Amino acid sequence: MKLLPRLLTATLPLLAAGCAGRHTSPTFDLVLTHANVVDVETGRVRPNQTVAISEGQIRQVTASGPAPAARRTLDATGKYLIPGLWDMHVHFRGGDSLAAANRNLLPLYLAHGITTVRDAGGDLTPSIFAWRQQIRAGQLAGPTIYTSGPKIDGPKAFWAGSLEVETQAQIDKALDSLQRLKTDYVKIYESTISREAFLSTITAAEKRGMTTTGHMPYTATLREASERGLDATEHLYYVFKACSSKEDSITQAVQRSLSTPKPLGLFAVLPAIYRTYDPATAARMYRTLAKNHTAVVPTLYIQKLLAELPETDHSRDSLLAYIGPKIQATYARRLAGARAQSAATRAFNKQLSAKFMSLVPALQQAGVTLLAGSDSGASNSYVYPGASLLGELELLVQAGLTPAQALQAATINGARFLKADHRAGTIRAGKDADLVLLDQNPLADIRNLRQINAVVTRGRVYTAPELRQMMRAVKH
Repeated sequence: MKLLPRLLTATLPLLAAGCAGRHTSPTFDLVLTHANVVDVETGRVRPNQTVAISEGQIRQVTASGPAPAARRTLDATGKYLIPGLWDMHVHFRGGDSLAAANRNLLPLYLAHGITTVRDAGGDLTPSIFAWRQQIRAGQLAGPTIYTSGPKIDGPKAFWAGSLEVETQAQIDKALDSLQRLKTDYVKIYESTISREAFLSTITAAEKRGMTTTGHMPYTATLREASERGLDATEHLYYVFKACSSKEDSITQAVQRSLSTPKPLGLFAVLPAIYRTYDPATAARMYRTLAKNHTAVVPTLYIQKLLAELPETDHSRDSLLAYIGPKIQATYARRLAGARAQSAATRAFNKQLSAKFMSLVPALQQAGVTLLAGSDSGASNSYVYPGASLLGELELLVQAGLTPAQALQAATINGARFLKADHRAGTIRAGKDADLVLLDQNPLADIRNLRQINAVVTRGRVYTAPELRQMMRAVKH
């Protein structure tokens, strides 16, 4: 009989300890308290929120009260928390001799609040995959990278590393290789690809369930590409052509010119498209894009920069010092071309930039998905990684979008396009901890995106001083 009391005496403390252990609150890796959380989907602010993070994921988003246990706590009182920004059009390219210089661009994205980028084709695919692995392992500071791998183009393609196709067999072989590489989408380029190969590539990729984007050859129409299943069109040149009341005759003229010594290119026919722009035709095209879920990447920033390049001295740009000399050398071709332009061409390019700005709010109103992209990368002169996306968002607002709509184009829209919205693009429990803490409200003024207090990527915090140090480390 004396055995039972002794067993109870020994067991009850253990039971109590076990129960207490089950009810102990978890210790998070990082907790941000009293943050104004920006809901990019609704365009509203949820004030005084606590965001708890562990193992690179958001675990809780709750109204602030007593701060939960954490290895690190940041007081975000008076500050605004947004999802990390997505740059949906960048380039890593230039061959092995530029691999290190391209790698050194990665911190510039983080320093400007960009935690995800979409590489739109180049010749550094093995390097990109290596960087991705190092970033995920915490060995390299940089954004999450989605990539198309090599572009698909026609024979004797302009960009090095492109997969050249003419026949269906070549298209199938190219898509096979991209699937073996496990690229994130298919990028089609128009330097030499035929109308038939371009449209057939879209069809074949769609049958495989592969996402497609492209520069459309002017021998085809955007309506045809959209109906085939093109998921996004890069830049506005191709949308603009589809807004012409004479698109069919312009397309036929380009097709006929291919058999002549001087085939018509994009820039040769842009003045005719400008003269024949028709609002009713444009509205019909926008409805088609919305119906077919064909997104548009406007890239207003580079369009404006190139239009102003002949008369702008970039030699004293503060950010030029962070671009490697070998990448700076790739700027020469475009700069020389700009300086050789006639006065009439310069004037037209500025008119075109203004016209492109006017397309953006109409596309948004029609329900077309807009994706914010900078087109930064080697060969694209003075389009600085990171800062250029912030400039793109400012131009989207200047064009007529609200700050909330511009933010959507650089967050949730990109995540949805790349089928990653289940884990990215908004601030919710279960999402990746890619966040930007701002000193001021970006919904009040999109320029407040430049007031970065801290960046969180995969749960790791980089304070503003740490971001500045990160940039100094790659300064030349």
